[in-house]
Amino acid sequence: MNKTVVVVGSQWGDEGKGKITHFLSETADFVVRYQGGDNAGHTVKFGGKTYKLHLIPSGVFNKNVKNVLGNGMVINARNFLEEIKLLKEQGFPGENIYVSDRAHVVFDYHVLLDGLKEEKLGVNQVGTTKKGIGPAYTDKISRDGIRMVDFISSDFYSIFKEKVQDKNRELVRNKMEPLNFQTLYQDYQQLADQIAPFVTDTVTMLNVAYDQGKKILFEGAQGALLDVDFGSYPFVTSSNPSACGVCTGTGIGPTKIDAVIGVVKAYSTRVGSGCFPTEFEDEIASYIRVTGNEFGTTTKRPRRIGWFDGVVLNYSKMINGLTGISVMLLDVLSKLKTLKICTAYKINGRTLKTIPASIKEFERCVPVYEELPGWDEDLSNVKTFEELPINAQNYLKRIEAVTGLEIVMFSVGPDKTQTVVRRNLF
Repeated sequence: MNKTVVVVGSQWGDEGKGKITHFLSETADFVVRYQGGDNAGHTVKFGGKTYKLHLIPSGVFNKNVKNVLGNGMVINARNFLEEIKLLKEQGFPGENIYVSDRAHVVFDYHVLLDGLKEEKLGVNQVGTTKKGIGPAYTDKISRDGIRMVDFISSDFYSIFKEKVQDKNRELVRNKMEPLNFQTLYQDYQQLADQIAPFVTDTVTMLNVAYDQGKKILFEGAQGALLDVDFGSYPFVTSSNPSACGVCTGTGIGPTKIDAVIGVVKAYSTRVGSGCFPTEFEDEIASYIRVTGNEFGTTTKRPRRIGWFDGVVLNYSKMINGLTGISVMLLDVLSKLKTLKICTAYKINGRTLKTIPASIKEFERCVPVYEELPGWDEDLSNVKTFEELPINAQNYLKRIEAVTGLEIVMFSVGPDKTQTVVRRNLF
C-alpha cells in the first residue's frame, strides 16, 4: 500500500481535486498543498453543504489530518486568516493547519502590480485572477521576496520598509499612488502576529512523518497544462502544479513518492486565455456548463467547454508520471446522444500525438475525434462500475484504452459519497 500519494490536475485546473483530496484524506495523516496561492479554488461537498477553499488544504475538514501549506506556495496572510475565520464559523476548529516558514508572502503591492500588468497587456491578457500570485513568484525567483520566517521575525520592519520603497517607485513610474508605509506596516504586523502560531518548519515535519510511516497526501492547485514549464506558455500560472512541483514545494525527495493520481474531467474545461483544441460553443456546451456548474470557484468566470482530450491526458501522463486517474463529473454527460474523444491533432497535414511547445502551432492544432454513443440514465446513485449504463462503461473503457491509464476512481455526483473506488490508494 502507498505511503505517499500525489493528487494532480491533469488538464487546465478545476478538475475536482478538492473532492478527491477530501475523500482520500479520510485515510491520510497529512494533506499538503505544494504550490500556488489563493488564485486556486477547491470546492468540497459533503453532508448536504458546500465548502470553498482557496489556500487551506482540502483535508481540513478531518480533525485527524494535519494540513500543510508547503514552502512552494505564496500566501496572502490576510486571506489565509479570513479563511480560518470562515472555517471556525462553519464549525471547524482550524487548528490542524501548518504554514511553511519557507513559503513566500503575498502583499498588497503584489496585487496592485498584478492588475497593472494585465491592464497593460490589453487583448493579450493571460487571464490571471489578479491575486498577486505572479508578482509574488517574480520576487521569489529574483531573490527579492519575503518569506514567512522573516515576516514573523523582529527584522520584518526594516525588510518591509526597503521593499515598499522599491515597489512605490514602480507604482509611481506607472502613474499610480504610492502606498503609505506606516499604515501598511501596522496592518501587516498585526497579520504577522496572528499567523505566527501556524508557521513552522514543515520540511522537517513532513520528512519525520514519512520516516514514521505516516500517510501523506499531496494536493496540487490548478492543472498540469497550466504549469509554468510544461503548460501552454505564456498562458500559464506562475508555479509548477504538475507532480514535479511536489519535491521543490514540500522538501520531500522524489524517491519518496509512491503514486501520482491524475484527476480529469469526463470532458474538458479551461478558464482564461490560451490554447484549447477541443473547445466548442453551442447548446451542448451550454448544457454541460450549467449542468456541471462550470463557473470559477475563485473568479466566478464561466469556464470554456471542450470534449475529452486524449492528447492532453497522454501529455499529462508523461510529465506527471501518472500511475492512475480519477474521472470526475461523469454524470454531467448524461442525456447527451453522442460523445467525442480526441485521440490526436492534425496540423499542416501532420498527425500529432503530443502537445507542441510552440503556442502558435498549438493554436493551429485541429482535433481528431472518435464518436461514442451517450446514455440517458441518471448516474447519481451508481455505486460500482458494473452499475453504470453500458455506454458509460464503454466511454470509460475507451478513455483507459486511449491513455493506457487505469481509472482508479470515478465520480457520479458532487458529494463525496458519490465517488466510486475501483482501487484503494492508501
